[in-house]
Amino acid sequence: MIRNWLVAAVFAWPALVSAQAAAPAKPAEAAAPAAEAPKAAAPAPDAAKIVSTVCAACHGSDGHSVASSNPNLAGLPAAYIALQLAHFKSGVRPGSVMPGFAATLSPADMEALGEYFSKQKPKPGTARDPALVQAGQKIFRAGIPATGVPACAACHSPDGAGIPKNFPRVGGQWADYTYAQLKAFAGGQRGSDPKGVDVNGHIMAVIAAKLTDAQMRAVAEYMQGLR
Repeated sequence: MIRNWLVAAVFAWPALVSAQAAAPAKPAEAAAPAAEAPKAAAPAPDAAKIVSTVCAACHGSDGHSVASSNPNLAGLPAAYIALQLAHFKSGVRPGSVMPGFAATLSPADMEALGEYFSKQKPKPGTARDPALVQAGQKIFRAGIPATGVPACAACHSPDGAGIPKNFPRVGGQWADYTYAQLKAFAGGQRGSDPKGVDVNGHIMAVIAAKLTDAQMRAVAEYMQGLR
């Protein structure tokens, strides 16, 4: 019986080999796609170079302007500076000069400039009119309850250093610049964007509208000497 099985196996082997040879070959597995090479990271903005070529003429290389119509930027919160630049670029904040400069900046440039100026040491300012300082001090510290004007110190801190991101440093800022901004808020030239993007600008617009011209001058004068 074993012999019969062996004989059958011998005769069957050639047929099995032929069948395997005739069977179609299995397709080779597709090669895995090559991994894409990682893209090189964009170089970090050179804030010092941007400052020297764009900002320094008006704001000084250290964030201290020589003209009282241009704000001091030294010590302002980084996020606040970046946000204002973005607002200038998008048209949320109007201006005669800054929108043109901001138009050339990328978001990364704006953040880098914010970091640069926030690290510059603010210089103390000096008030010029004692009478205005006295009136401005009362408004800054206690507001004007009779007309619903809150104390400036509530948002800009008692020493005028501001609260990062939302509220800027006002201590040591040029009185002429601060007065001009209060007038712009009160007159609707600032903080009145139709889409309501500038939330804190809207708040300032409401507050400034309640101030008289004399009160604006007084609080601006006090802020210039605040340290």
